[in-house]
Amino acid sequence: MGLDQIFGIAGSALNAQTTRMNAVASNLANASTVAGSDKEAFRGKRTVFKAVLEETVQPRDVDFKGGVKVDALTDDPSPVRRMSDPGNPLADKDGFVYLSNVNEMTEMVEMMAASRSYQNNVEVVNTARQLMLRTLEITRS
Repeated sequence: MGLDQIFGIAGSALNAQTTRMNAVASNLANASTVAGSDKEAFRGKRTVFKAVLEETVQPRDVDFKGGVKVDALTDDPSPVRRMSDPGNPLADKDGFVYLSNVNEMTEMVEMMAASRSYQNNVEVVNTARQLMLRTLEITRS
């Protein structure tokens, strides 16, 4: 594997972690929303990653094998919460509103994990860049 392929692989990971961070931001933004039914309640989104081992990925005319891609964006399967609030205009006939299934603490942990993964891949890009520059310096001498 050449150093140039490392940029593509790390770039795919950066894109995947960006998608993950966007999902977390959306979840946090909708954490306190209410709905009139279980089906209408907001459900947290989860990113599902897929390792790209055999496929050739071609961003910007560069061929490389490997990396990661977002395979799916799925709904969190945990149940939504129900709360009695008969004065709410969204309440159902029994006086209940349905809260999102987003847990803010879980989302903060997810955000920290995505942020650290992103930072690690930035370090991979920086290290590969430094190696390429040092190789160029050696060939000039």
